[in-house]
Amino acid sequence: MTAAAPPQPRILLGIALRVAAMACMACLSAIVKWTGSRGVPVFEIILFRNLFAFIPLGLYIARTTGFSVLRTQRPLGHATRSIVGLTGMVCGFSAVQHLPLTEATALQFTSPLFMTALSALLLSEKVGRHRWAAVFVGFLGVLIMARPIPGEMNVPGVTLGILSALGAAGAMVAIRQISDTERGPTIVFYFTLGGVVLGAVGSAFHWVTPDPLTLAALVLGGLIGGVGQLFLTEALRQAPVGVIAPFDYTQLVWASLLGLVIWGELPHPLTLVGAVVVAASGVYILHRELRRFRPPSRPG
Repeated sequence: MTAAAPPQPRILLGIALRVAAMACMACLSAIVKWTGSRGVPVFEIILFRNLFAFIPLGLYIARTTGFSVLRTQRPLGHATRSIVGLTGMVCGFSAVQHLPLTEATALQFTSPLFMTALSALLLSEKVGRHRWAAVFVGFLGVLIMARPIPGEMNVPGVTLGILSALGAAGAMVAIRQISDTERGPTIVFYFTLGGVVLGAVGSAFHWVTPDPLTLAALVLGGLIGGVGQLFLTEALRQAPVGVIAPFDYTQLVWASLLGLVIWGELPHPLTLVGAVVVAASGVYILHRELRRFRPPSRPG
């Protein structure tokens, strides 16, 4: 007997929450880029991003699970997830300051490709030829986006963008390793706490006092980042991952609009072509992943 599908209104709510989460993440990236252009160091941006994310996160935990959810059996697992994920955050925040917003966002789409490879290497998961082929095609899309032509390729920006996606994939692998005992709010809380510690330590060596407008943007970035993270969590409660995950690519639409409005950036045609190739590869990998865990249908 198969489980009943979630009601249609809940699925639509899950999709709406996922799209809203991607809008939040695009706005956060724009704030990171803007505050960085005003001289705020990356570690200081990370400090504000995580410190003020505790406000929506704390309210969410108080309303849903209660603070008893913060008890953990896997402190070292949380430390590993935080170190890997925050390394990706540092690279990602640096990448948006070197690249157009659309291009930096598109490079983030390579995370599922890296996650597939890391799952095979670190978790000993069997990855069939279909998914390996999708990974190969996806990295061809990265080459299209990167435009490895003399005078065309932004080497620091592309390198940081790819390292950011690799860090995000590594963080997801680490989450897989602890998710059997740790709940979503627990994982998010300790990651956010790690971000505050990293940001505070890094800022102790280089602090730039922001002007009132920049300070407001930094606080807003923390709130938006926290809300976006909660939208991601809540979307998974409302609808199956296979339904909502493809809507992650709407982040490229939001990033393109913000880049155009704020900086007058027009996406390079090859960035869009490469992003479509990478996105298609990611969706196919998700499709193959879900097939592996689909229970066999019973004969009538």
